[in-house]
Amino acid sequence: MERPERTEVGFTTTDPLLSTGGDTPASATLAVVFSTLVAVSGSFVFGSAVGFSSPAQNGIIKDLDLSVAEYSVFGSIWTIGAMIGAVMSGKLADLFARRGVSFQFVGKTSSLSLVHSNYSCLIMQAMGFSELFCLLGWLAIIFGKNALWLDIGRLLMGYGVGIISYVVPVYIAEITPKNLRGAFTTVNQLMICCGVSLMYVVGVIINWRLLAVIGAIPCIIQLLGLFFIPESPRWLAKAGQWKECEASLQRLRGKDANISEEAAEIKEYTETLQKLSEAKLIDLFHKKYAHSLIVGVGLMVLQQFGGVNAIAYYASSIFESAGFSGRIGSIAMVVVQIPMQVLGVLLMDKSGRRPLLMVSAAGTCLGCFLLGSSFLLQDLQLWKSSPFLALVGILVFTGSFSLGMGGIPWVIMSEIFPINVKGLAGSLVTVINWFGSWIVSYSFNFLMLWSSEGTFFIFSAVCGVTVMFVAKLVPETKGRTLEEIQSSFT
Repeated sequence: MERPERTEVGFTTTDPLLSTGGDTPASATLAVVFSTLVAVSGSFVFGSAVGFSSPAQNGIIKDLDLSVAEYSVFGSIWTIGAMIGAVMSGKLADLFARRGVSFQFVGKTSSLSLVHSNYSCLIMQAMGFSELFCLLGWLAIIFGKNALWLDIGRLLMGYGVGIISYVVPVYIAEITPKNLRGAFTTVNQLMICCGVSLMYVVGVIINWRLLAVIGAIPCIIQLLGLFFIPESPRWLAKAGQWKECEASLQRLRGKDANISEEAAEIKEYTETLQKLSEAKLIDLFHKKYAHSLIVGVGLMVLQQFGGVNAIAYYASSIFESAGFSGRIGSIAMVVVQIPMQVLGVLLMDKSGRRPLLMVSAAGTCLGCFLLGSSFLLQDLQLWKSSPFLALVGILVFTGSFSLGMGGIPWVIMSEIFPINVKGLAGSLVTVINWFGSWIVSYSFNFLMLWSSEGTFFIFSAVCGVTVMFVAKLVPETKGRTLEEIQSSFT
């Protein structure tokens, strides 16, 4: 069916001279690359926060004379802050916009500002808002003299990370061309891995306060970079700022690019959604959103209950329990993790989401099975090389998870929800992810006391269920616009 003419934003989509050849792959412009790099600076903060507590443990306990219980509170309290931040993340993103900073000089419009041109003051929005809390958290840890200040800093950091974990993948998904969206959104998970890895490697050779300084640097980089990147054109369309939407899209696609077809599709879809009443939490459970919600929530639950945070948080103790060196094992994890994450980024928009997700989940299933088998053989005293089997199991799990299960659920979450419910749905999905993370990380030690091999066989079973879940319920979103994906769901 021929698309109707749209002239309100400065073009007519039926004009043959403006035909874009919609199936022609778009290239990555400097604006898209730079905007993504600024956004994923927040992901690096996320990873740094995850990786900080393990290498800093001995130094903090010694310098501040903390008990193990006090340090346990410090290590875990950030998850509570993250859940609070996650609850608010979607609403903040919808209310204040995605990127965080825009400005206009009085009497003269800055060429760097694309949104809220009726304001003459600095506006701190979602990503900038979250980074302020992360920066304050790092500063509290850097200058902290007792457990209370460390806990406050960790809580503030968790709150900021809770917002970042939703806003960053959504922003990247909304600014990138459809043929590049998967790879660019997966860079979010790559930078989380880089942040964790840096803390693990550097943390063994420098003081914990200096390590916290390194963690704070990406916060400052993102806060400065937010002044120079455009707002999400889809958020601008939702806010009714059509001229700014077109300007943002033009900047992202290049000054000579023809944006008529993409802008018309955004406008048409947004106008359809704006006819609906403002979404409330109960609306998420309407039948038309059921598929999206099942996919989004299901992937996050299966991601967490597959055991990723149990292995990430307690890798050293798992290696030692299996009779292998914790330090060598942790370094081996870093060596495997980042290359596999890079491979996942490269394959994302070539192989598609579903095949990569299924291969990744199958690999994590195998890794947990090997790890459980190593503990079983150790208990039965049947094989002296079981510690090496544990190493292989953890490396297979880590590599497989980095390939797809780490990043793809966040990619799909950023793609499947319509703009009118994306904030609420994103908050719900992110809270569930963090809550699952807390349950697994809190219960893991108790499960290991119950049965080491049983714990990992349970994780393996969950990963196996993930393969079937993806095969039956998760659609392929590669090469489709966000509007096409969301229309097919609803």
